[in-house]
Amino acid sequence: MPTRRELMGAAALLAVQGDALAAIAPAGEVRTRFAFEAHVTVDAPHVIGPSAHGLRRIVPIRGGEVTGPLLQGKVVPGGADWQFVRPDGVLQIEAKYTLQAADGALIMVTNRGLRHGPPDVIDRLARGEAVDPSLYYFRTSAEFEAPLDSKHAWLNRALFIGVAQRTAAAAIIKFHELL
Repeated sequence: MPTRRELMGAAALLAVQGDALAAIAPAGEVRTRFAFEAHVTVDAPHVIGPSAHGLRRIVPIRGGEVTGPLLQGKVVPGGADWQFVRPDGVLQIEAKYTLQAADGALIMVTNRGLRHGPPDVIDRLARGEAVDPSLYYFRTSAEFEAPLDSKHAWLNRALFIGVAQRTAAAAIIKFHELL
């Protein structure tokens, strides 16, 4: 049977943990913190053609760089962005690739999202022109799979949103952790 001292210690620990959780995510409030940016370089898309979902294409991932306050490293060459343009003109993406943290740890990424905007803006992006990212919508939801025995295991326990932009040779995604 636990002693009074053990019970008081456990109660104090639960109170501290509860306060910490409230500070992270108060009820009814959504907060984020910037985690890192991935500059993902890509090859030209392989156009599969019309499919049941829309115009299907695959964009190979060549590599890239990861910078930011919570993660630094590189994008490992390989992986791809499997995407299709829906009948309503929205680009739907699902990218799977690997990051290598500065300490050598490998981290799997599954990043799903949507991109859309006025037709003239999307046409400019398709031609590889520089376009102000405020002129189109490009948002993602990312899931990370990091080694459990690494300092990056925190990535496994959080949800992330990405605010992205497209250049002629890269997708640049700013990942924000939902708190």
